Amino acid sequence: MSSRIVLLNNFVMFLFLAGCGFGGDNVSLTEKQKTMIAERIAPVGSIVKVEDLIQEKSDVSSEMMPDKVALSQGNEHVVEMLNSGDGGNMIFDPPVIKVSKGDTIHFRAVDMSHNSATINSMIPSGAESWTGLINQDISVVLDIEGVYVYQCDPHAMMAMVGVIQVGAATNISEVKIAAEEYKSNFMLNTDRLTGYLAQL
Repeated sequence: MSSRIVLLNNFVMFLFLAGCGFGGDNVSLTEKQKTMIAERIAPVGSIVKVEDLIQEKSDVSSEMMPDKVALSQGNEHVVEMLNSGDGGNMIFDPPVIKVSKGDTIHFRAVDMSHNSATINSMIPSGAESWTGLINQDISVVLDIEGVYVYQCDPHAMMAMVGVIQVGAATNISEVKIAAEEYKSNFMLNTDRLTGYLAQL
């Protein structure tokens, strides 16, 4: 049995060397031998360069990244309270906005049964909270930098929330931690707030 293995190994080595050009010009292979050699030396699987993997991962990551919100122009901004819009049901529009320190936000009760009220665990330290009346417009001046998260009280369980960044997002880490805990209150749209914060 072992002599057959040795003979087979020697034959394969001879074929390999013959295929590499050793053994002189008078050695010719049959078609079957050429096929056998080709099968033995054929690559298994595919070769992928590390650079291609890194680029592919980068392409996927950029596709999954949400669009970042740009700074809104002017010093007065309108946020509408809606039953439905491009972002779904029970939303503020725009849901995420970046403004400058000292800007005014006008919340407009376009649809009925809404208000705007800060979530006190998600506003900058020292900032004033606000609570608008149901069906009433409210305007607030934001003069402390940081991230403000607010909600519609009657529709908080539906994640009717909004986010305002005033100047630098000085408290973003604290807000993200608080948001992870707070979103357990949502019955619907449980990832909405996380998605909004990712746009800053």
